[in-house]
Amino acid sequence: EQKQVPLEQELIEVQEAVRSSFRLVKHKADEKNMKLLLNDADPIYLLGDSGRLKQIITNLLTNAVSYTEAGGKVEVFIEQSETEATIKISDNGMGIPEAELDRIFERFYRVDKARSRNSGGTGLGLSIVKYLVENFNGTIQVESKLGLGTTFTIILPLK
Repeated sequence: EQKQVPLEQELIEVQEAVRSSFRLVKHKADEKNMKLLLNDADPIYLLGDSGRLKQIITNLLTNAVSYTEAGGKVEVFIEQSETEATIKISDNGMGIPEAELDRIFERFYRVDKARSRNSGGTGLGLSIVKYLVENFNGTIQVESKLGLGTTFTIILPLK
């Protein structure tokens, strides 16, 4: 909130950041017999803070695994244009009601209050994700269909 999150400037391989985040959520995904899939082509590199990128991806993956039923899947798609890297994290979980989509990045806002309380959620994860994405000079968008799943799209400049 005080804009004091120092960001390192290093060359990051986006696919490796995703694989590293997969390792952090793999146990929880395995418990639910879920698939974690990475769909990519050539390695994509961008300049930024590797730890913060992993924090963004891990938070979104953790949410995807948490809000997807056993046997579901979470897919990450990575694409590159001349100036940007696009990371899409998509699940086939419960989805987010359309009326809630405008508020999910607000601090302390929780769509499923009862479930979040039971799992210890604070309602800060997505607001932190948005803040970190903006520190990369990037944007984050969400699309969701109730009962069908959710896709978060992160667009980050390569430099």
